[in-house]
Amino acid sequence: MKPIELNNENFNQIISSEIPTLVDFWASWCGPCKMLSPIVDEIAEEGGNFTIAKVNVDEYPNIANQFGIAAIPTLLVFKNGAVVNKSVGLITKEGILQLLK
Repeated sequence: MKPIELNNENFNQIISSEIPTLVDFWASWCGPCKMLSPIVDEIAEEGGNFTIAKVNVDEYPNIANQFGIAAIPTLLVFKNGAVVNKSVGLITKEGILQLLK
């Protein structure tokens, strides 16, 4: 399954799930984001007891500002609407899977 593209309309609904939701905050001009994106996509394709989603910070700066995103890529893991884990910068696939545990 592909990552869910988040926007102003679906963001709160997706992060409010009881299932952990990894949100990748990214931008098209960001080099490290381009390196991280295929890893995030691979995890989404493999699936698991989690949801994978992405927010383009250029298109939805209000969402990024709401969570104090100052650097990208930033990965936030939400559960029941609350941030339960965070990573800033490039991270390995194994590191992402650890965030989701």
